[in-house]
Amino acid sequence: MNLVINSFGATLIKENGLFVVQTAEGKQSFPPDLVKTISISKAARITSDAIILAIHHQVDVLFVNDMGTPEGRVWSVKYGSISNIRRAQLNFLYSPAVIPWVKKMIFEKLDAQVALLLTVQPEKEVLPAFNIIKSAINSIEDYKDKIDGIAAEHLSDIAPTLRGWEGAASKRYFQAIASIMPEQYRFEGRDRMPAKDPFNALLNYSYGMLYGKIEGALIKAGIDPYVGIFHRDEHNRPALVYDAIEKYRPWMDYVVIQLTTQEAIPGEAFERNELNDAVLLSPLAKRILIQSVNDYLGEIIPLGNRTVSRQSHIDLQMQALAQHFLKFAES
Repeated sequence: MNLVINSFGATLIKENGLFVVQTAEGKQSFPPDLVKTISISKAARITSDAIILAIHHQVDVLFVNDMGTPEGRVWSVKYGSISNIRRAQLNFLYSPAVIPWVKKMIFEKLDAQVALLLTVQPEKEVLPAFNIIKSAINSIEDYKDKIDGIAAEHLSDIAPTLRGWEGAASKRYFQAIASIMPEQYRFEGRDRMPAKDPFNALLNYSYGMLYGKIEGALIKAGIDPYVGIFHRDEHNRPALVYDAIEKYRPWMDYVVIQLTTQEAIPGEAFERNELNDAVLLSPLAKRILIQSVNDYLGEIIPLGNRTVSRQSHIDLQMQALAQHFLKFAES
């Protein structure tokens, strides 16, 4: 269970060993053993007793901004305390093994994009959308061939080229997605900050939620999220999150595509900032999107010979990444 406390004036407290959400409408209790994460917006509050209860039960507490992106977090001191994992992570960063890892990371993202496009591709008779998506898939496959063929001694020698190809493939991908959007959700391209249309506003917020979940999974696995491998290190930004998140972005794309093509969010749930022409999500739009994302991440999917939720999939993959660092250090 993921608790999202974003109602104005809402307070999360501890009462009788339970998390209790207090609002103007009343109280609601939640057993801590059932809660995985707590997300607190600036409109809400949390008591220190509730924070300590979360720490004792290893519940991740995130303080998020209006875009759903974490501004800070509280976690147990038991997380990230394994120094040998972080030493192995740093050694891996400067090793020859880093280039195959980066290529694999990009392939997984592009494969997920192709899989999503095949899922939403209309029948052959639906033109021009069918041809646009088919052309985008072919283009992404071409970029995969280029990435596979490039070689270098150091990642820094080819990183700009890889980023360029990855970006070009994503541009074709989003052009294809735009071709199947209902008129009110059509968009020209990716607008990150700020979004200029409802689709990008939904996508940015869902990515913000995903950033928090990826960062939390890295910390729990003992990995330093600020030591990036492929994406550029920038002051006070968790660069490794931007590496690890890539193959999971299409999960958020799928959720937003379903919401928009089914017109599940009314037009009045979007607001426009007249100062910068940005499209913002109203509390109703956020509520629908947050519930949809959490439901999707809670769905059970195959992982090797196991079936686990998508959220558990992320956690296990970050644990596997930590073991990958350690195995490399031992080899």
